[in-house]
Amino acid sequence: MITPGQTVQHYENFPVGSFLLPRVFRQPIAVVYHIARYADDLADEGDASAAERIAALNECSAELARIAAGQTPLTPRFQALVPVAARYQTPLSLFEDLFSAFRQDVVKTRYQDFGEVIDYCRRSANPVGRILLHIFGFSDARMLAQSDGICTALQLVNFWQDVAIDLDKDRIYLPQDELNKFGVSEEMLFARQHNTAFTRLMAYQCERARKMLRAGSPLGRALPGRIGLEIRCIVLAADRVLSKLKAVNYDVYTARPSLQTLDWPVILYQAIKAGWFTAPAQTTGCSH
Repeated sequence: MITPGQTVQHYENFPVGSFLLPRVFRQPIAVVYHIARYADDLADEGDASAAERIAALNECSAELARIAAGQTPLTPRFQALVPVAARYQTPLSLFEDLFSAFRQDVVKTRYQDFGEVIDYCRRSANPVGRILLHIFGFSDARMLAQSDGICTALQLVNFWQDVAIDLDKDRIYLPQDELNKFGVSEEMLFARQHNTAFTRLMAYQCERARKMLRAGSPLGRALPGRIGLEIRCIVLAADRVLSKLKAVNYDVYTARPSLQTLDWPVILYQAIKAGWFTAPAQTTGCSH
């Protein structure tokens, strides 16, 4: 079981709060990130029972309630959130959305349709982008919508990278109705069958995620300076992962396509150049 003060180390395709951001933002973003990661670990890591996981996540919600009531949280992790939430006027409801999604992960392992997946993303991913915008000092409705598009796409990219990993947890984010549409059964998934039907299903999922990235990508040009550069790098990183998935014909069973050290200079160059997603003849902003 994950205990308070303990955090599992994770590989991150899309790190936030990197050296690209002005220093003033890194500490508050680190506070937010560690709370989100800790709560996510409560849902997923260790050997705790479902009841223990839910109880631990409920205690996270109780810490938010203490902050809202003007009381001192019991744990250092949430005590650090108090000045951040006050200074940046960050809605505590966004953190509760995260916790509700993580509680759902404990009890829900199948998604009937894409609408259910999107509802999960609305609570598991979108709040992070909205919190960051509050920290950056932007809460324009268009920017929030673009952030939602990017964050949902990032969550979907992680899902499609991690199909095999999630199967080990008896968890399937691929919508049930779309499995049926493409002729892919759960038995085929658990047998790790990489066939034409699975390839077509995954290509459909990845192209839909890429369209969401493109829809949200103007946010990276609207935000100023190094903030915009960070967002452009994140978008391009996700796009590059989608290209890597396509390059292996969506065989996520053999290997998990992920970003490597040498990918980042290319991503940074493209982000600085800022010519991504502008040429109509291109299907992706990254090299294949």
